Amino acid sequence: MITKREIFNLPNTITLMRISVVPFLFILLSSPGEFWSLILAVIFLLASFTDFVDGYVARKYQMVTTLGKFLDPIADKLIINTAIILMIPISRIPAWIVAITIVRDLLVDWIRSIASCEGIFIQASRLGKQKTFAQIIAVTALIAHYSIFGVDAHIVGTVILYVALLLTIYSGMDYFIKFYRYRAEE
Repeated sequence: MITKREIFNLPNTITLMRISVVPFLFILLSSPGEFWSLILAVIFLLASFTDFVDGYVARKYQMVTTLGKFLDPIADKLIINTAIILMIPISRIPAWIVAITIVRDLLVDWIRSIASCEGIFIQASRLGKQKTFAQIIAVTALIAHYSIFGVDAHIVGTVILYVALLLTIYSGMDYFIKFYRYRAEE
């Protein structure tokens, strides 16, 4: 049974705050001008930064919970995938990249769920963390979209998005390989 203390400890509260950014994505990406794009990019970046904060706090102060382990990756995928989906109609990201990203996330979650049911824990890989970091930077730049200090944020975001796409595919294959190896060992 999950206690109130486990739900509302500091790391889980930080994670829930990250999830609360999703409605702002819907509102501000529906008709983004230069000012609101920049504001939303800052909000998105700050919310994404809390991903590192909640994990650090949870480990340092021994506040790691089952709920936190469940919520944290969902919060990451929810905020990133919501942002990339909402950028399709405003032509800031190609739909095919969004499709690959979401399918990969679903497949990795499926693999990890099957592994978990079999008593195998497939930990988040370094590649997966690098993918998430590249996605955060790319999505932030694509949300900003306009020129910032003479640098075209959209071009920067697009270049980093392709790096993130390669990491998305490569890290997805890595999860498949790890799962296959665990099953082959049995």
